[in-house]
Amino acid sequence: MDSNQNAGPTYPDRHADLVKRCQQGERRAQYELYQQYVKAMYNVCLRILNHEAEAEDVLQEAFMDAFTHIGSFRGQSTFGAWLKQIVVNRAINHLRGRRLELVDMESHRLGEDDGPDFADTEPYDEEGVQFEVDRVRQAMQKLPEGYRVVLSLYLFEGYDHEEIGHVLHISETTSRTQYLRGKKRLLELLN
Repeated sequence: MDSNQNAGPTYPDRHADLVKRCQQGERRAQYELYQQYVKAMYNVCLRILNHEAEAEDVLQEAFMDAFTHIGSFRGQSTFGAWLKQIVVNRAINHLRGRRLELVDMESHRLGEDDGPDFADTEPYDEEGVQFEVDRVRQAMQKLPEGYRVVLSLYLFEGYDHEEIGHVLHISETTSRTQYLRGKKRLLELLN
C-alpha cells in the first residue's frame, strides 16, 4: 500500500523534481530551488517587515529552515506554498522580537467603519499603473506596523482573518479591525 495514500490530496508541483533532488541532499538542486523562489519570498518578507536588511536575514533563515526540514515536505501543497508558510512564520516571529503591538479590540465597542469605501471612478490607465503601485507601496511603508502587517497578510499573501489571528496570536475581530483601520489610513495617505 502506498504510504501517501492516507496523507490527503497531493498537488502537482512544477518543481517536484528539484524538491526530490534536494531531499536526496543535492546541493545544486538547493541552489536552483533557491533561485526559483528567492525574489518572491524576499518580497513577502519585505511587505511584512518593511526593512530591507531584516527581510534579507529572515529570508536566509527561512531558506535554511526549509532545506533543513525538506525531508518532511510531503507534497500536500506546492513547495512554494509550503515555503511561503515558513517565510511568513519566520517574519512574524521576527516582528514579535521587535515587540509588534496589536491591540485586542474585542474588549472595546466596535462601530462601523468610519469612512465610505472609495470606488475607482477613473478609467483604467495602463501607463499609470506602475506609478500607482509605487504610490501604494510607499504609503504602505508609512502605516503603523500592526496595520501594515495585517493589510499585507490579507491583501498580498491571501490570508483570511481567522488565519491572520492565528499567526499573530490575536482574535479574528482584532484582525478585521486592524484591517479596516489600516485600509482607512492607507486611503487617507493616498488622497
